[in-house]
Parts: sequence; structure tokens; C-alpha cells
Amino acid sequence: MIQGRVWKYGDDVNTDRIFPGRYTYILLSEAEMGTHALEDLDEDFTAHAKPGDIIVAGRNWGGGSAREQAVKALTARGIAAIVAKGFSRIYFRNGLNEGLPVIVCPEAVDAVEHGEEVAIDLERHSIRTPRGTFSFAPYDPFIQQMIACGGLLPTVRRELREAGRL
Repeated sequence: MIQGRVWKYGDDVNTDRIFPGRYTYILLSEAEMGTHALEDLDEDFTAHAKPGDIIVAGRNWGGGSAREQAVKALTARGIAAIVAKGFSRIYFRNGLNEGLPVIVCPEAVDAVEHGEEVAIDLERHSIRTPRGTFSFAPYDPFIQQMIACGGLLPTVRRELREAGRL
């Protein structure tokens, strides 16, 4: 179960707004990346986002470039999940690869306001908001396992260890 405070945004928030492009080729630790998450979109987020918070957004979250930093900056900041009306394909996959639950549920997006608390049940594929509970498409079992392990690389490492190859 994921429970957290909502940071709500609109449509077409691209990767340069999520993680400013000016930092792309500067070597930053993941923690440093987190301090720049959404800084060109929302100064309040930059100052006040806390681990466990949840982003709720409109259509096409993460469009633009395929930079993984746009996911890593949010996970480094402690964002627990993103619920949106839609994601760019590469952002959706990058999110899963990093172990970040990215959920398409337009009804939940419409039912929640900035600052409210929501609860996401990945096992029951539902989102509880102050205005109701909404279902989303369940993840494939492998994707569920990936999220539980923290992403693709931790999943592969675990499988290699179990097979005696690491």
C-alpha cells in the first residue's frame, strides 16, 4: 500500500520540466538530482516535497527526451508513485525500470486535488481518493516483481544470484 500527499499537475509536462536539461551532462549524485526535480515547474515542490508523496498529472506526462534522469530525480526525491491520465511510452517504461509505480487512471486524476491524501493498492489495483475508489489495469506479474524489487537492475541481479551466476 502506498499512501501519500498529492502534487497535481496538468497535461504535457515534459522531461525538461521534470528534470531541467541544463543538468543533463553534469555528473550529479542521485540525491543532487532530486534537489532539481520539477524546479522549473513548481518552486513549492522543490522546497516542500517529501518522501512518500505522489504525483498526479494529466495526459502525456514525461514527453520529450528519453532521459532516465527525469525518473531518477523523482525517485531520489522519494516520490512513491505517479498517477496520470497518460504517459509518454518511454517515460512509462523508464519509470517501471526504476521501480517507480506509474499508473494510468484518468478517473482518479479527475477525482483528486493538490494536497489531498490518496492510497494506492498495487495488489488490488485501486486508488482511494477523498471522492471515491478507482481501479486501474493490473501490472503483468513480471512488472509487479520488478517494482517490488526496486526496478529492472535489482530484479536481474536477484535472478542472477538465485541462478548462481553472480
